[in-house]
Amino acid sequence: MITAEDIQLLIGSGEGYNVEFKVSVPSKVRELTEEVCAFANAAGGVVLIGVDDQNTIKGVTIDNQKRSAIQNSISEITPNLHCEISHAELEGRNIVVIEVPSGPNKPYVYSGAIYVRIGPNSQKLTTAEQMRDFFQRSDKIYFDEGLCKEFSPTLEIDRELFNEFKSLAHLDVNVADYQIFSNLKLFAENDRFKNGAVLFFGKEPELYFEKATTRCVAFKGLDKRYIIDDKSYGGPLLTQFRKAIQWLYGKLDVSYDIEGQGSGPRKEIWEIPETVLKEAIINSLSHRDYYDKGATITIELFDDRVEISNPGGLVSAITPAEFGKRSHSRNPLIFGLFARMHLVEQIGSGIIRMKDLMKEAGLNEPAYRTEGFFTVIFNRPLDFIVKTVEKTVEEIILELIEENPKITLKTLIKDTRQTKRKVEYQINKLKNNGILERLGVGKSGYWQLKNHTNLYTVEDRKGTEKETETMEEIILNLIQGNPRITFIELMKATNKSKKTIEYQINKLKSNKLIIRFGPNKGGYWQIIREINE
Repeated sequence: MITAEDIQLLIGSGEGYNVEFKVSVPSKVRELTEEVCAFANAAGGVVLIGVDDQNTIKGVTIDNQKRSAIQNSISEITPNLHCEISHAELEGRNIVVIEVPSGPNKPYVYSGAIYVRIGPNSQKLTTAEQMRDFFQRSDKIYFDEGLCKEFSPTLEIDRELFNEFKSLAHLDVNVADYQIFSNLKLFAENDRFKNGAVLFFGKEPELYFEKATTRCVAFKGLDKRYIIDDKSYGGPLLTQFRKAIQWLYGKLDVSYDIEGQGSGPRKEIWEIPETVLKEAIINSLSHRDYYDKGATITIELFDDRVEISNPGGLVSAITPAEFGKRSHSRNPLIFGLFARMHLVEQIGSGIIRMKDLMKEAGLNEPAYRTEGFFTVIFNRPLDFIVKTVEKTVEEIILELIEENPKITLKTLIKDTRQTKRKVEYQINKLKNNGILERLGVGKSGYWQLKNHTNLYTVEDRKGTEKETETMEEIILNLIQGNPRITFIELMKATNKSKKTIEYQINKLKSNKLIIRFGPNKGGYWQIIREINE
Protein backbone atom coordinates (compact mmCIF):
# COMPACT_ATOMS: atom_id res chain seq x y z
CA MET A 1 0.00 0.00 0.00
CA ILE A 2 1.20 3.50 -0.82
CA THR A 3 2.63 5.46 2.13
CA ALA A 4 1.94 9.04 3.24
CA GLU A 5 5.49 9.93 2.22
CA ASP A 6 4.87 8.56 -1.30
CA ILE A 7 1.64 10.55 -1.55
CA GLN A 8 3.39 13.74 -0.50
CA LEU A 9 6.02 13.19 -3.19
CA LEU A 10 3.37 12.58 -5.85
CA ILE A 11 1.52 15.76 -4.91
CA GLY A 12 4.74 17.76 -5.06
CA SER A 13 5.49 16.40 -8.54
CA GLY A 14 2.04 17.23 -9.94
CA GLU A 15 -0.27 15.36 -12.27
CA GLY A 16 1.26 13.16 -14.91
CA TYR A 17 1.12 9.88 -16.74
CA ASN A 18 0.66 7.93 -13.48
CA VAL A 19 -1.08 10.48 -11.25
CA GLU A 20 -4.50 12.17 -11.40
CA PHE A 21 -5.87 14.77 -8.95
CA LYS A 22 -9.54 15.35 -8.12
CA VAL A 23 -10.50 18.11 -5.71
CA SER A 24 -13.71 16.19 -4.89
CA VAL A 25 -15.71 13.20 -6.00
CA PRO A 26 -17.25 14.15 -9.38
CA SER A 27 -21.03 14.44 -9.47
CA LYS A 28 -20.84 11.84 -12.22
CA VAL A 29 -18.82 9.02 -10.66
CA ARG A 30 -18.25 7.54 -14.11
CA GLU A 31 -15.69 10.33 -14.76
CA LEU A 32 -13.60 8.87 -11.94
CA THR A 33 -14.01 5.34 -13.28
CA GLU A 34 -12.84 6.42 -16.74
CA GLU A 35 -9.54 7.58 -15.17
CA VAL A 36 -9.21 4.24 -13.36
CA CYS A 37 -9.85 2.32 -16.60
CA ALA A 38 -7.21 4.40 -18.42
CA PHE A 39 -4.60 3.68 -15.73
CA ALA A 40 -5.38 -0.06 -15.91
CA ASN A 41 -4.80 -0.03 -19.67
CA ALA A 42 -1.47 1.74 -19.20
CA ALA A 43 1.17 1.34 -16.49
CA GLY A 44 -1.15 1.74 -13.53
CA GLY A 45 -1.44 4.86 -11.44
CA VAL A 46 -2.90 6.68 -8.47
CA VAL A 47 -6.01 8.86 -8.21
CA LEU A 48 -5.86 11.33 -5.32
CA ILE A 49 -9.20 12.86 -4.29
CA GLY A 50 -8.92 16.01 -2.20
CA VAL A 51 -6.08 17.64 -4.19
CA ASP A 52 -6.59 20.44 -6.73
CA ASP A 53 -4.82 21.13 -10.05
CA GLN A 54 -2.37 23.50 -8.31
CA ASN A 55 -1.06 20.61 -6.17
CA THR A 56 -2.80 22.02 -3.10
CA ILE A 57 -4.24 19.66 -0.50
CA LYS A 58 -7.88 20.69 0.03
CA GLY A 59 -9.09 17.58 1.80
CA VAL A 60 -12.30 15.68 1.20
CA THR A 61 -14.80 13.64 3.16
CA ILE A 62 -16.74 10.79 1.57
CA ASP A 63 -19.47 8.88 3.33
CA ASN A 64 -20.25 5.21 2.91
CA GLN A 65 -22.77 5.98 0.17
CA LYS A 66 -20.19 7.75 -2.00
CA ARG A 67 -17.59 5.08 -1.30
CA SER A 68 -20.05 2.38 -2.39
CA ALA A 69 -20.89 4.38 -5.52
CA ILE A 70 -17.17 4.51 -6.44
CA GLN A 71 -16.68 0.79 -5.80
CA ASN A 72 -19.81 -0.15 -7.76
CA SER A 73 -18.75 2.00 -10.72
CA ILE A 74 -15.25 0.47 -10.78
CA SER A 75 -16.79 -3.00 -10.65
CA GLU A 76 -18.41 -2.26 -14.03
CA ILE A 77 -14.95 -2.36 -15.65
CA THR A 78 -14.38 -5.63 -17.52
CA PRO A 79 -12.53 -7.86 -17.06
CA ASN A 80 -12.68 -7.57 -13.30
CA LEU A 81 -10.16 -5.10 -11.85
CA HIS A 82 -9.20 -4.90 -8.18
CA CYS A 83 -8.23 -1.44 -6.91
CA GLU A 84 -7.19 -0.42 -3.40
CA ILE A 85 -9.25 2.46 -1.96
CA SER A 86 -7.82 3.98 1.21
CA HIS A 87 -7.57 7.18 3.23
CA ALA A 88 -4.54 9.24 4.18
CA GLU A 89 -4.15 12.30 6.37
CA LEU A 90 -1.79 15.04 5.20
CA GLU A 91 -1.48 18.53 6.67
CA GLY A 92 -4.46 17.73 8.86
CA ARG A 93 -6.70 17.02 5.89
CA ASN A 94 -8.18 13.76 4.67
CA ILE A 95 -7.37 12.44 1.19
CA VAL A 96 -8.90 9.48 -0.62
CA VAL A 97 -6.43 7.32 -2.49
CA ILE A 98 -7.32 4.93 -5.33
CA GLU A 99 -4.40 2.71 -6.35
CA VAL A 100 -4.83 1.24 -9.82
CA PRO A 101 -2.59 -1.62 -11.01
CA SER A 102 -1.40 -2.07 -14.56
CA GLY A 103 -3.97 -4.66 -15.52
CA PRO A 104 -2.64 -8.08 -16.58
CA ASN A 105 -5.66 -8.75 -18.82
CA LYS A 106 -5.76 -5.75 -21.14
CA PRO A 107 -7.80 -4.29 -22.71
CA TYR A 108 -10.10 -3.10 -19.90
CA VAL A 109 -13.46 -1.77 -21.03
CA TYR A 110 -15.87 0.57 -19.29
CA SER A 111 -19.37 1.24 -20.66
CA GLY A 112 -18.38 -0.29 -23.99
CA ALA A 113 -15.29 1.91 -24.47
CA ILE A 114 -11.56 1.59 -23.91
CA TYR A 115 -9.82 4.43 -22.09
CA VAL A 116 -6.06 4.91 -22.31
CA ARG A 117 -3.57 7.23 -20.66
CA ILE A 118 -1.85 9.73 -22.97
CA GLY A 119 0.66 11.83 -21.03
CA PRO A 120 -1.22 13.51 -18.15
CA ASN A 121 -4.64 12.96 -19.76
CA SER A 122 -7.06 10.08 -20.33
CA GLN A 123 -8.46 9.46 -23.79
CA LYS A 124 -11.31 7.35 -25.10
CA LEU A 125 -10.86 5.00 -28.06
CA THR A 126 -14.12 4.64 -29.94
CA THR A 127 -13.65 2.63 -33.14
CA ALA A 128 -12.87 -1.05 -33.57
CA GLU A 129 -9.88 -0.13 -35.76
CA GLN A 130 -8.42 2.07 -33.04
CA MET A 131 -8.85 -0.69 -30.48
CA ARG A 132 -7.26 -3.37 -32.66
CA ASP A 133 -4.31 -1.14 -33.46
CA PHE A 134 -3.80 -0.10 -29.87
CA PHE A 135 -3.81 -3.57 -28.36
CA GLN A 136 -2.32 -5.64 -31.20
CA ARG A 137 0.95 -6.15 -29.32
CA SER A 138 -0.56 -8.18 -26.50
CA ASP A 139 1.13 -7.45 -23.19
CA LYS A 140 3.63 -5.10 -24.90
CA ILE A 141 1.06 -2.47 -25.69
CA TYR A 142 3.65 0.28 -25.59
CA PHE A 143 7.28 -0.25 -26.46
CA ASP A 144 8.38 2.04 -23.64
CA GLU A 145 6.46 -0.10 -21.12
CA GLY A 146 8.37 -3.26 -22.09
CA LEU A 147 11.04 -4.77 -19.84
CA CYS A 148 14.76 -4.29 -20.59
CA LYS A 149 16.14 -7.23 -18.62
CA GLU A 150 19.86 -6.64 -19.25
CA PHE A 151 19.98 -2.98 -18.17
CA SER A 152 21.37 -2.25 -14.71
CA PRO A 153 19.91 0.96 -13.22
CA THR A 154 22.65 1.08 -10.61
CA LEU A 155 25.55 0.94 -13.08
CA GLU A 156 24.20 2.30 -16.35
CA ILE A 157 22.03 5.27 -15.47
CA ASP A 158 23.32 8.70 -16.51
CA ARG A 159 23.67 10.15 -13.03
CA GLU A 160 24.22 13.76 -14.13
CA LEU A 161 21.17 13.74 -16.36
CA PHE A 162 19.02 12.11 -13.67
CA ASN A 163 20.02 14.80 -11.16
CA GLU A 164 19.11 17.45 -13.73
CA PHE A 165 15.76 15.75 -14.26
CA LYS A 166 15.03 15.81 -10.53
CA SER A 167 15.79 19.52 -10.43
CA LEU A 168 13.68 20.46 -13.46
CA ALA A 169 10.82 18.19 -12.35
CA HIS A 170 10.96 19.78 -8.87
CA LEU A 171 11.54 16.46 -7.13
CA ASP A 172 12.89 16.43 -3.59
CA VAL A 173 16.63 15.75 -3.79
CA ASN A 174 16.49 14.03 -0.41
CA VAL A 175 14.13 11.31 -1.61
CA ALA A 176 15.87 8.02 -2.41
CA ASP A 177 16.36 7.23 -6.09
CA TYR A 178 14.58 3.90 -5.72
CA GLN A 179 11.48 5.64 -4.43
CA ILE A 180 11.53 8.11 -7.32
CA PHE A 181 11.96 5.26 -9.84
CA SER A 182 9.03 3.50 -8.26
CA ASN A 183 6.75 6.53 -8.13
CA LEU A 184 7.53 7.40 -11.76
CA LYS A 185 6.66 3.79 -12.72
CA LEU A 186 10.08 3.20 -14.28
CA PHE A 187 10.26 -0.39 -13.01
CA ALA A 188 8.67 -3.24 -14.92
CA GLU A 189 9.37 -6.25 -12.69
CA ASN A 190 12.07 -7.36 -10.28
CA ASP A 191 13.32 -3.77 -10.08
CA ARG A 192 14.34 -3.82 -13.75
CA PHE A 193 13.88 -0.73 -15.90
CA LYS A 194 11.28 -0.39 -18.60
CA ASN A 195 12.46 0.34 -22.14
CA GLY A 196 11.32 3.96 -21.85
CA ALA A 197 13.36 4.48 -18.69
CA VAL A 198 16.46 3.06 -20.40
CA LEU A 199 15.97 5.34 -23.42
CA PHE A 200 15.49 8.39 -21.22
CA PHE A 201 18.06 7.84 -18.47
CA GLY A 202 20.53 5.24 -19.77
CA LYS A 203 24.06 6.35 -20.65
CA GLU A 204 24.07 4.34 -23.90
CA PRO A 205 20.57 3.11 -24.74
CA GLU A 206 21.72 2.30 -28.28
CA LEU A 207 23.55 -0.72 -26.79
CA TYR A 208 20.10 -2.23 -26.26
CA PHE A 209 18.14 -0.49 -29.02
CA GLU A 210 20.52 -0.12 -31.95
CA LYS A 211 18.45 2.32 -34.00
CA ALA A 212 17.41 4.54 -31.08
CA THR A 213 19.60 7.35 -32.41
CA THR A 214 19.17 10.64 -34.25
CA ARG A 215 20.90 11.22 -37.59
CA CYS A 216 21.51 14.77 -38.86
CA VAL A 217 22.35 15.16 -42.56
CA ALA A 218 23.03 18.32 -44.57
CA PHE A 219 22.71 18.16 -48.36
CA LYS A 220 24.04 20.47 -51.04
CA GLY A 221 21.17 21.66 -53.17
CA LEU A 222 17.54 20.61 -53.14
CA ASP A 223 17.84 16.81 -53.27
CA LYS A 224 19.85 14.03 -51.63
CA ARG A 225 22.60 13.58 -54.22
CA TYR A 226 25.38 15.44 -52.41
CA ILE A 227 25.94 15.04 -48.65
CA ILE A 228 28.07 17.78 -47.09
CA ASP A 229 27.66 16.79 -43.42
CA ASP A 230 26.44 13.64 -41.69
CA LYS A 231 26.31 13.17 -37.91
CA SER A 232 24.65 10.49 -35.75
CA TYR A 233 23.89 11.12 -32.09
CA GLY A 234 23.21 8.48 -29.47
CA GLY A 235 22.91 8.56 -25.69
CA PRO A 236 19.85 9.51 -23.60
CA LEU A 237 16.97 11.04 -25.54
CA LEU A 238 17.50 14.42 -23.90
CA THR A 239 21.15 14.38 -25.04
CA GLN A 240 20.08 13.52 -28.59
CA PHE A 241 17.62 16.41 -28.51
CA ARG A 242 20.25 18.90 -27.37
CA LYS A 243 22.89 17.74 -29.86
CA ALA A 244 20.41 17.90 -32.73
CA ILE A 245 19.43 21.47 -31.81
CA GLN A 246 23.11 22.42 -31.56
CA TRP A 247 23.75 20.91 -35.00
CA LEU A 248 20.91 22.96 -36.49
CA TYR A 249 22.22 26.06 -34.73
CA GLY A 250 25.50 25.66 -36.57
CA LYS A 251 23.79 25.22 -39.95
CA LEU A 252 20.91 27.69 -39.97
CA ASP A 253 21.13 31.45 -40.01
CA VAL A 254 20.82 32.98 -36.53
CA SER A 255 20.74 36.75 -36.15
CA TYR A 256 20.45 38.91 -33.04
CA ASP A 257 18.01 41.56 -31.89
CA ILE A 258 19.44 43.77 -29.17
CA GLU A 259 16.89 46.57 -29.46
CA GLY A 260 15.05 46.97 -26.18
CA GLN A 261 17.14 44.29 -24.49
CA GLY A 262 18.92 46.75 -22.17
CA SER A 263 21.76 45.06 -20.39
CA GLY A 264 20.20 41.64 -20.85
CA PRO A 265 21.37 38.94 -23.27
CA ARG A 266 20.86 39.38 -27.00
CA LYS A 267 17.72 37.82 -28.42
CA GLU A 268 18.50 35.16 -31.01
CA ILE A 269 16.34 35.13 -34.11
CA TRP A 270 16.52 31.84 -36.01
CA GLU A 271 15.53 31.74 -39.67
CA ILE A 272 13.09 29.01 -38.59
CA PRO A 273 11.86 29.67 -35.02
CA GLU A 274 13.93 27.70 -32.52
CA THR A 275 10.84 26.72 -30.50
CA VAL A 276 9.28 25.14 -33.59
CA LEU A 277 12.35 22.98 -34.24
CA LYS A 278 12.55 21.94 -30.58
CA GLU A 279 8.88 20.96 -30.59
CA ALA A 280 9.30 18.85 -33.74
CA ILE A 281 12.40 17.03 -32.45
CA ILE A 282 10.87 16.20 -29.06
CA ASN A 283 7.74 14.99 -30.83
CA SER A 284 9.90 12.66 -32.93
CA LEU A 285 11.72 11.30 -29.88
CA SER A 286 8.47 10.83 -27.95
CA HIS A 287 6.22 9.43 -30.66
CA ARG A 288 8.48 7.38 -32.95
CA ASP A 289 7.83 3.67 -33.42
CA TYR A 290 10.68 2.05 -31.47
CA TYR A 291 9.47 -1.37 -32.58
CA ASP A 292 10.83 -0.48 -36.02
CA LYS A 293 14.43 -1.71 -35.83
CA GLY A 294 15.43 -0.65 -39.33
CA ALA A 295 15.27 3.14 -39.16
CA THR A 296 16.32 6.11 -37.05
CA ILE A 297 15.04 9.61 -36.50
CA THR A 298 16.46 11.84 -39.23
CA ILE A 299 16.91 15.60 -39.47
CA GLU A 300 17.65 16.57 -43.06
CA LEU A 301 18.79 20.03 -44.10
CA PHE A 302 18.41 21.20 -47.70
CA ASP A 303 19.01 24.59 -49.25
CA ASP A 304 15.28 25.30 -49.22
CA ARG A 305 13.87 23.29 -46.30
CA VAL A 306 14.35 21.26 -43.11
CA GLU A 307 12.71 17.83 -42.79
CA ILE A 308 12.38 16.01 -39.44
CA SER A 309 11.24 12.38 -39.72
CA ASN A 310 10.62 9.47 -37.38
CA PRO A 311 9.65 5.83 -38.01
CA GLY A 312 5.92 5.30 -37.64
CA GLY A 313 3.29 7.22 -39.55
CA LEU A 314 0.05 8.64 -38.22
CA VAL A 315 -1.41 6.12 -35.76
CA SER A 316 -4.78 4.73 -36.74
CA ALA A 317 -6.28 6.09 -33.51
CA ILE A 318 -6.03 9.50 -35.19
CA THR A 319 -7.85 10.05 -38.47
CA PRO A 320 -6.51 12.53 -41.04
CA ALA A 321 -9.43 14.83 -40.15
CA GLU A 322 -8.45 14.73 -36.47
CA PHE A 323 -4.76 15.36 -37.10
CA GLY A 324 -3.65 18.45 -35.18
CA LYS A 325 -6.76 18.34 -32.99
CA ARG A 326 -6.23 15.10 -31.09
CA SER A 327 -3.08 13.25 -30.10
CA HIS A 328 -2.16 9.67 -29.34
CA SER A 329 1.32 8.88 -28.07
CA ARG A 330 3.11 5.65 -28.94
CA ASN A 331 5.34 6.12 -25.90
CA PRO A 332 3.40 7.76 -23.06
CA LEU A 333 6.09 7.03 -20.46
CA ILE A 334 8.72 8.91 -22.51
CA PHE A 335 6.31 11.73 -23.29
CA GLY A 336 5.42 12.00 -19.61
CA LEU A 337 9.09 12.30 -18.62
CA PHE A 338 9.63 15.11 -21.15
CA ALA A 339 6.48 16.77 -19.79
CA ARG A 340 7.79 16.62 -16.22
CA MET A 341 10.86 18.53 -17.40
CA HIS A 342 8.50 21.14 -18.91
CA LEU A 343 9.90 20.54 -22.40
CA VAL A 344 6.47 19.80 -23.85
CA GLU A 345 3.13 21.43 -23.18
CA GLN A 346 -0.38 20.06 -23.24
CA ILE A 347 -0.55 17.00 -25.43
CA GLY A 348 -2.22 17.60 -28.77
CA SER A 349 -1.26 21.29 -28.88
CA GLY A 350 2.11 20.88 -30.65
CA ILE A 351 0.81 20.95 -34.24
CA ILE A 352 -1.24 24.10 -33.62
CA ARG A 353 1.60 25.79 -31.76
CA MET A 354 4.12 25.12 -34.57
CA LYS A 355 1.67 26.47 -37.13
CA ASP A 356 1.08 29.65 -35.11
CA LEU A 357 4.78 30.29 -34.49
CA MET A 358 5.64 29.88 -38.17
CA LYS A 359 2.85 32.30 -39.06
CA GLU A 360 4.13 34.82 -36.51
CA ALA A 361 7.57 34.61 -38.14
CA GLY A 362 6.05 35.33 -41.55
CA LEU A 363 6.76 31.81 -42.82
CA ASN A 364 4.64 29.12 -44.47
CA GLU A 365 3.02 26.71 -42.05
CA PRO A 366 4.68 23.26 -41.75
CA ALA A 367 3.79 20.52 -44.23
CA TYR A 368 3.43 16.86 -43.23
CA ARG A 369 3.84 13.38 -44.68
CA THR A 370 2.29 10.66 -42.53
CA GLU A 371 2.60 7.39 -44.44
CA GLY A 372 5.17 4.93 -43.05
CA PHE A 373 7.27 7.72 -41.59
CA PHE A 374 5.97 10.82 -39.89
CA THR A 375 7.71 13.80 -41.48
CA VAL A 376 7.32 17.50 -40.75
CA ILE A 377 8.69 19.90 -43.38
CA PHE A 378 9.72 23.48 -42.65
CA ASN A 379 10.36 25.67 -45.68
CA ARG A 380 13.26 28.04 -45.16
CA PRO A 381 12.64 31.77 -45.75
CA LEU A 382 13.05 32.83 -49.37
CA ASP A 383 15.73 35.37 -48.52
CA PHE A 384 17.78 32.59 -46.96
CA ILE A 385 17.40 30.26 -49.94
CA VAL A 386 18.65 32.49 -52.75
CA LYS A 387 20.12 35.85 -51.78
CA THR A 388 21.29 38.23 -54.44
CA VAL A 389 23.76 39.68 -51.99
CA GLU A 390 24.97 38.39 -48.66
CA LYS A 391 24.28 41.08 -46.10
CA THR A 392 26.88 40.73 -43.40
CA VAL A 393 27.34 43.46 -40.81
CA GLU A 394 30.14 44.93 -42.96
CA GLU A 395 27.87 45.08 -45.97
CA ILE A 396 25.02 46.71 -44.06
CA ILE A 397 27.43 49.37 -42.77
CA LEU A 398 28.69 50.08 -46.31
CA GLU A 399 25.13 50.32 -47.62
CA LEU A 400 24.15 52.79 -44.87
CA ILE A 401 27.26 54.91 -45.52
CA GLU A 402 26.59 54.96 -49.26
CA GLU A 403 23.09 56.23 -48.59
CA ASN A 404 24.25 58.81 -46.02
CA PRO A 405 28.00 59.62 -45.85
CA LYS A 406 27.35 61.79 -42.77
CA ILE A 407 25.71 58.98 -40.80
CA THR A 408 26.72 58.95 -37.14
CA LEU A 409 28.07 56.05 -35.10
CA LYS A 410 24.93 56.15 -32.96
CA THR A 411 22.72 55.73 -36.02
CA LEU A 412 24.91 52.90 -37.35
CA ILE A 413 24.52 51.07 -34.04
CA LYS A 414 20.74 51.50 -34.15
CA ASP A 415 20.27 50.55 -37.82
CA THR A 416 22.57 47.50 -37.73
CA ARG A 417 21.18 46.34 -34.36
CA GLN A 418 24.71 45.65 -33.18
CA THR A 419 26.69 46.75 -30.14
CA LYS A 420 28.94 49.81 -30.21
CA ARG A 421 31.97 47.54 -29.87
CA LYS A 422 30.88 45.41 -32.84
CA VAL A 423 30.25 48.43 -35.12
CA GLU A 424 33.57 50.01 -34.19
CA TYR A 425 35.33 46.72 -34.91
CA GLN A 426 33.72 46.45 -38.36
CA ILE A 427 34.54 50.08 -39.23
CA ASN A 428 38.18 49.61 -38.24
CA LYS A 429 38.29 46.44 -40.32
CA LEU A 430 36.94 48.31 -43.38
CA LYS A 431 39.51 51.05 -42.84
CA ASN A 432 42.37 48.58 -42.55
CA ASN A 433 41.23 46.83 -45.73
CA GLY A 434 41.39 50.12 -47.63
CA ILE A 435 37.65 50.22 -48.31
CA LEU A 436 36.56 53.05 -45.99
CA GLU A 437 38.02 56.30 -44.65
CA ARG A 438 36.82 59.16 -42.46
CA LEU A 439 37.30 62.73 -43.70
CA GLY A 440 36.94 65.79 -41.51
CA VAL A 441 36.32 65.93 -37.78
CA GLY A 442 33.33 66.14 -35.49
CA LYS A 443 29.90 66.94 -36.86
CA SER A 444 31.33 68.27 -40.13
CA GLY A 445 33.11 64.99 -40.90
CA TYR A 446 31.86 62.33 -43.29
CA TRP A 447 32.61 58.83 -44.55
CA GLN A 448 34.04 58.04 -47.96
CA LEU A 449 34.33 54.72 -49.74
CA LYS A 450 37.85 54.72 -51.15
CA ASN A 451 38.10 54.16 -54.93
CA HIS A 452 34.29 54.25 -55.13
CA THR A 453 33.57 57.92 -55.69
CA ASN A 454 32.07 57.30 -59.14
CA LEU A 455 29.32 54.82 -58.36
CA TYR A 456 28.26 52.61 -61.24
CA THR A 457 24.66 53.70 -61.85
CA VAL A 458 22.22 52.89 -64.63
CA GLU A 459 23.23 56.07 -66.45
CA ASP A 460 26.91 55.12 -66.22
CA ARG A 461 26.20 51.84 -67.99
CA LYS A 462 25.22 53.56 -71.24
CA GLY A 463 27.99 53.19 -73.78
CA THR A 464 30.16 51.03 -71.50
CA GLU A 465 29.04 47.57 -72.56
CA LYS A 466 32.62 46.39 -73.03
CA GLU A 467 33.48 47.23 -69.40
CA THR A 468 30.27 45.51 -68.25
CA GLU A 469 31.12 42.30 -70.05
CA THR A 470 34.62 42.35 -68.61
CA MET A 471 33.26 42.85 -65.09
CA GLU A 472 30.84 39.93 -65.53
CA GLU A 473 33.73 37.71 -66.56
CA ILE A 474 35.84 38.89 -63.62
CA ILE A 475 33.04 38.11 -61.15
CA LEU A 476 32.41 34.69 -62.72
CA ASN A 477 36.12 33.86 -62.52
CA LEU A 478 36.20 34.91 -58.85
CA ILE A 479 33.15 32.76 -58.07
CA GLN A 480 34.61 29.81 -59.98
CA GLY A 481 37.80 30.08 -57.94
CA ASN A 482 35.90 30.44 -54.64
CA PRO A 483 32.17 29.57 -54.66
CA ARG A 484 31.91 30.84 -51.05
CA ILE A 485 33.33 34.30 -51.85
CA THR A 486 31.59 37.06 -49.91
CA PHE A 487 30.19 40.34 -51.15
CA ILE A 488 32.95 42.29 -49.38
CA GLU A 489 35.59 40.09 -51.01
CA LEU A 490 34.05 40.73 -54.45
CA MET A 491 34.15 44.49 -53.83
CA LYS A 492 37.75 44.33 -52.71
CA ALA A 493 38.91 42.05 -55.53
CA THR A 494 37.22 44.11 -58.28
CA ASN A 495 37.79 47.53 -56.67
CA LYS A 496 34.14 48.33 -57.40
CA SER A 497 31.31 49.77 -55.33
CA LYS A 498 28.49 47.86 -53.75
CA LYS A 499 26.03 49.13 -56.35
CA THR A 500 28.28 47.95 -59.16
CA ILE A 501 28.62 44.46 -57.69
CA GLU A 502 24.92 44.32 -56.91
CA TYR A 503 24.05 45.26 -60.49
CA GLN A 504 26.43 42.66 -61.94
CA ILE A 505 25.19 39.91 -59.62
CA ASN A 506 21.58 40.69 -60.50
CA LYS A 507 22.40 40.64 -64.18
CA LEU A 508 24.24 37.31 -63.92
CA LYS A 509 21.25 35.85 -62.07
CA SER A 510 18.71 37.28 -64.52
CA ASN A 511 20.68 35.74 -67.39
CA LYS A 512 20.67 32.43 -65.50
CA LEU A 513 24.44 32.30 -65.28
CA ILE A 514 24.69 31.93 -61.48
CA ILE A 515 22.48 30.95 -58.54
CA ARG A 516 22.89 31.36 -54.79
CA PHE A 517 22.35 28.45 -52.35
CA GLY A 518 22.20 28.42 -48.59
CA PRO A 519 22.16 31.07 -45.84
CA ASN A 520 24.33 34.18 -45.80
CA LYS A 521 26.87 32.49 -43.57
CA GLY A 522 27.97 29.20 -45.07
CA GLY A 523 26.12 29.56 -48.37
CA TYR A 524 27.74 29.40 -51.80
CA TRP A 525 27.44 30.49 -55.44
CA GLN A 526 27.02 28.05 -58.29
CA ILE A 527 27.78 28.80 -61.95
CA ILE A 528 24.98 27.41 -64.10
CA ARG A 529 26.61 28.13 -67.48
CA GLU A 530 29.34 30.25 -69.04
CA ILE A 531 28.56 33.62 -70.69
CA ASN A 532 29.01 32.37 -74.27
CA GLU A 533 27.14 29.10 -73.87
